[in-house]
Amino acid sequence: MEDAITARLKKLVSNSNEALEFRLIRDLDDLNSKEAVFKPEMTYQVFGDREIIFGYGELNVQLFYSAGCLETYLGMTYKEKVNEKCDGVEADEVLTKIATKLAPNVHYSLSNFTNSLSKDETFIPYGELKHSFSVNDQGAKRQFVVYKADMNYKGFKEYHQRVQTFLLWYIDAALFIDLDDDQWQYFNLFEKYTTPMGTTRYATVGFATVYRYYAYPQHIRPRIAQFLILPPFRRMGLGTHLLQTIYREYIGREEVKDITVESPSEVFQRLRNYVDALNCSMLPSFEPENLRQGFSDKMIIEARDHLKINKKQARIVYEILRLRATNVANPEEYQAYRIDVKKRLNIPFKRKQNEELKIERALKNVNKGTYTKENGLPSDEQRKEILQQEYEFLEEEYKMVVKRLEYAVDL
Repeated sequence: MEDAITARLKKLVSNSNEALEFRLIRDLDDLNSKEAVFKPEMTYQVFGDREIIFGYGELNVQLFYSAGCLETYLGMTYKEKVNEKCDGVEADEVLTKIATKLAPNVHYSLSNFTNSLSKDETFIPYGELKHSFSVNDQGAKRQFVVYKADMNYKGFKEYHQRVQTFLLWYIDAALFIDLDDDQWQYFNLFEKYTTPMGTTRYATVGFATVYRYYAYPQHIRPRIAQFLILPPFRRMGLGTHLLQTIYREYIGREEVKDITVESPSEVFQRLRNYVDALNCSMLPSFEPENLRQGFSDKMIIEARDHLKINKKQARIVYEILRLRATNVANPEEYQAYRIDVKKRLNIPFKRKQNEELKIERALKNVNKGTYTKENGLPSDEQRKEILQQEYEFLEEEYKMVVKRLEYAVDL
């Protein structure tokens, strides 16, 4: 049995995902409203792989932001704290660990933070308005805007330093970008709302960063590096609007070769697939009768020329739209679709197999027939099983996109 001291210390271990809470403060009521609270999806980038905080009982860590310009408050409360003299161990320096990741000028006094909320009264998004739209949220009409900015706008650097801190809690292996590199462009999404007093305010919703890579000989290849919609604003279709705004910014430019994405998460890839499929469905080569004939050069050309989609992504879009056009109740039609997708999935294995055969022949010549085949490739039966699993996962992903396409509206 564990002794009383060990049992007590175990009670002073907190899950950092549960202990940390965020709020976007629009008015003083949000400081106490449970509805204003949202949680991180991960905290390992601050508190380590185990995502725990030691030394406090009933710990609550508060990271509040003013809704518009993101003035920041950091504080914590607890009922009990480990005593170094009595227990022989120290409590974790919680605020210090978080503060090193935040932008300068954090408020540690709640009263100072509440005083700073008045800055939102005059806050206007930085940059150039690129898109304005409204959504129906449970019967209420809400207005949103997307602004494109860069570091030439006075005050924008300080704003971005604050908004990028959300990446730590929602993007795996997040890194802050080099703000002095002028090839970065920034797309910021806000809710435009009216206060009870009738004044217009802007609240931060999310953002994306795009890097303009050089492409030989005189082209650029914009790459979406970061893309985040904050939790209180998800499942409203806002990510689609933000991504379409980015596309519209670059699609019409002759110097743009294609638009790519850096290490997309599953969630973002699903969004990208949906938006690209929605856009490609309006191209002649992606009409249902053409889809059933297989992936074609015409699809590659149209997706590239009209939408700046590269060949790899165009193939994925083709598979999604062909599934949509396939009568899965028809055995022959459905089988033709599955075979077509599996052929594409099997290409890396075939390539690896050919490489192994080349090595095998070369070694046989060197060793004059004494070479024994030992490679890491799965057997044909194992490969069929792996291929089926890959296909089943992919089809489920595609079905989610297809289902969403049925309810799509023009943006």
